[in-house]
Amino acid sequence: MARIKRAVNAQKKRRKMLKLAKGYYGAKSKQYRAASEQVRRSLRYAYIGRKMRKRDFRRLWIVRINAAARLNGMNYSSLINGLKRKGIVINRKMLADLAVNDAKAFTQLAEQAKTA
Repeated sequence: MARIKRAVNAQKKRRKMLKLAKGYYGAKSKQYRAASEQVRRSLRYAYIGRKMRKRDFRRLWIVRINAAARLNGMNYSSLINGLKRKGIVINRKMLADLAVNDAKAFTQLAEQAKTA
């Protein structure tokens, strides 16, 4: 049985890893072992970061909605509860956008929530 040599495939694998590590500092962009460790870590951080971004934006929207709700004489939880009771379905991203860019529309929604 013939012996399997990995020369071409190993080079491809290493070249791909070093390409992903381009721009890293020092040995992390030059040496395969350091590069592969750093790339693995970086990909893990990127995956976690994509999840964290969603949390961070939701937190930001809630802070903005709460600030605008307090200007209208209520707090965040009572605003959301009032909107749900009235059957007004609007997500937090849109509410935060209204709070920042269209205060009149947000005030009308807050009045609707107060009457609920």
